[in-house]
Order: sequence, then C-alpha cells, then structure tokens
Amino acid sequence: MTAPFIHPTAIVDDDVIIGDGSIIWHFCHILGHAEVGRDCVLGQNVMAGPDIRIGDGCKIQNNVSIYKGVTLEENVFCGPSCVFTNVLTPRAFVNRKDEILETRVCAGATIGANSTIICGVTIGSYAMIGAGAVVTRNVPSHALVIGNPARQNGWVSREGEVLRQDLVCPRTGEIYRKSTDGLTLELQSVT
Repeated sequence: MTAPFIHPTAIVDDDVIIGDGSIIWHFCHILGHAEVGRDCVLGQNVMAGPDIRIGDGCKIQNNVSIYKGVTLEENVFCGPSCVFTNVLTPRAFVNRKDEILETRVCAGATIGANSTIICGVTIGSYAMIGAGAVVTRNVPSHALVIGNPARQNGWVSREGEVLRQDLVCPRTGEIYRKSTDGLTLELQSVT
C-alpha cells in the first residue's frame, strides 16, 4: 500500500480519512469528518465536506465542490467544474442546514464538465451525464442524459460506449438488457 499524497498547499481538517494511494492536489480543502477512499485523485481546487464519503477509485477534476449530503460510490468520475447543490431553495439570509437533501452518485457513473446536479437525486451505476447538463431528477443505471433540464438520449455500457438498439457494447461485446432501474449486464464478454 502506498500512503496518500497530499500537496503542501492542500488543507486537510481533523477527523478526515484518506485512503492509501489517493492524491490530493493543489489548493484542495477536505473538511472534517470526510472520507476519501483508496486510489482517488482530487484535482486542483477541490472542496469536499464536511461529512461526505468518496468511494475508492474516484477521479474528481479541478474546481469541484462536494457538499454535505453528497455521496460518491466507487469509480465515479466528476468532470471539471461540475456542481453539486445540497439545498433546493437557498437564501443567503435563511439558515437551511436542516434542509440538506441527499444526493447519491452510484458506482462507475460519469458526470461531465460544467454539469449541475440538483440535490435529492440518485444517479445510477455507469450513467453518463453530458457536459453542461442540469440534472433535476433521478438518472437510471447506464443512461446517457444531456441538456437543460437533462433528458435521456440513449444508453451507455460500463466502458462508456454508446449502445446501439441491440444493447451490445461495441468495445467489449457485452450484452445488456432493460430492467426496472435502467440497464443490467446480461452477458459479459467471453474474450
């Protein structure tokens, strides 16, 4: 196991857990009671916490803030400057810390650059959020969503390939089928 690397300009508060092999780059701030898994990369100027969990293998690009109420499962990719909210109706002069809504980004999902995730939603496993999209409702597993507000525009494989109508991944040959929460892998590649 490799100890985490924390750049000298980063600030890591007390009661933070950072997993082996993780890299915390320039000007990051990890707030108290945050947990960053193993082998994560937090790019320049990432703010995470307090009280959040980032799963193993996540890649968070520059200028992303992960606020209380947000959970990233394993292997989530957050593109540069994507935005998470945690209160639906914020006002500078009204304290709404008791109105924080939970947001979950499930394993393997990708959030495109400059997209906005409105709090209270779940983004399913291996879903792909297009750059600049505004997500206002739950996203099924393997769904490709784009636009403002984000609307489904197709399906993607675990590899991130857009699936044709036959739901076969052009990269791996894996076969998917529709399920109640999006797509599920029916047959893995035999190669």
